[in-house]
Amino acid sequence: MVDEKKPTDQEQQPEAANPAAMPQGEKKPKQPKGEKGEKGGKGGKGGKGGKGDAAAAAPEPEGPPPEPAPRARLLDFYEQRVRAKLQQQFGFKNLHQIPRLLKIVLNVGMGDASKNAKGLDAAVVELGAITGQHPVVTRAKKSIANFNLREGQPIGCAVTLRGGRMYEFLDRFISVAVPRMRDFRGLPTKSFDGRGNYTIGIKEQMIFPEIDYDKVERIHGMDITFVTSAGRDDSALALLRELGMPFRGETPVAAA
Repeated sequence: MVDEKKPTDQEQQPEAANPAAMPQGEKKPKQPKGEKGEKGGKGGKGGKGGKGDAAAAAPEPEGPPPEPAPRARLLDFYEQRVRAKLQQQFGFKNLHQIPRLLKIVLNVGMGDASKNAKGLDAAVVELGAITGQHPVVTRAKKSIANFNLREGQPIGCAVTLRGGRMYEFLDRFISVAVPRMRDFRGLPTKSFDGRGNYTIGIKEQMIFPEIDYDKVERIHGMDITFVTSAGRDDSALALLRELGMPFRGETPVAAA
């Protein structure tokens, strides 16, 4: 009888498992990225693959997208009526010569801010509620011994309004705040600085409806400056008059 040879371990394994048995010229199939190893390669460790999955799984906001804020009513009134009327009144040939409102600056000075820090914090909160913009704390530029003032010491707060928020504040100031002034007989017309800028002083912050009377710790005033591009007092006065500013001895123009 012929002796039968037992198959070896290499002969029992399939040909595909033996790398030597693979024909020459063929390469092993590459594994896709993110599947290398048991840990998942870059994708398993939170690499590029992980970032893509996190972005895809981000929840979408519910409901319709927020609508943009409407344009200020006083801004449309200026562009439609005031600008053409000023051009005809002063005979401006160039549209850029027509005066316009550049910014409104509100400044609150607290002389005892060093002794009463809570009073300054309350003024910052109230000015932010009035304007809808976070105020900037103003500090002393130099030391004055007679006033017990040191350089860099906080002495007040200020806000600068521009654009649509500026016109919205001016609309509320003319329509709501000014009529609530005590013994109001009109704004003075002699508060211009000679370059077309108008500044008025407010004695009480209570004229603004945004202030809650029960939460007021101290009554203080503020300075409001209207900066224009007029360069002259007469054209700046005409601009503010057409915007509806109630000056003393004049009938205010009603903004439609």
